[in-house]
Amino acid sequence: MCRSIKTLRRPGKAATGEEVQAAALQFVRKIGGYRVPSSVNQRAFSTAVDEVARASHKLLTSLKARKRSSA
Repeated sequence: MCRSIKTLRRPGKAATGEEVQAAALQFVRKIGGYRVPSSVNQRAFSTAVDEVARASHKLLTSLKARKRSSA
């Protein structure tokens, strides 16, 4: 996968909106094969970035931390 997409789920630090949007942009660029889409594809590209960012934000806010067992 795209090496420039960094892990946004980190212990003790929530991802910022900018980080989520940047990761979504990189993901859509990789999937779509465009660094910068043509004007005819710009709307579809932008819509995809927004949808991926929303889904990513929803995922990150829904994940639960694993409970550590005490020994």
